[in-house]
Amino acid sequence: LLRAELPGVTREGLDVQVEGDQLVLRGTVPSEPEGRSYLLREYGSGDFERRFRVGEDLDTAGITAELADGVLTLRLPKKAEAKPRKIAIQTR
Repeated sequence: LLRAELPGVTREGLDVQVEGDQLVLRGTVPSEPEGRSYLLREYGSGDFERRFRVGEDLDTAGITAELADGVLTLRLPKKAEAKPRKIAIQTR
């Protein structure tokens, strides 16, 4: 599971891709209308890119993404063969 806070980013302004062993988030925070002035601003506008290294055991076909209230939630499942499994022990 990966959660990223992306205030001001819309679904259309966001791109999520897997490139090799990296998960890449690219997006654009739209500019504010002219004429506004702020005493304090915690984030700016413009383009951004974030890269996260993920393992090769990632099931890229099963990745899901949801953007709600400025929070992107990505579910990153592992491939079935990469998940731990219990091995039965036989006795003789």
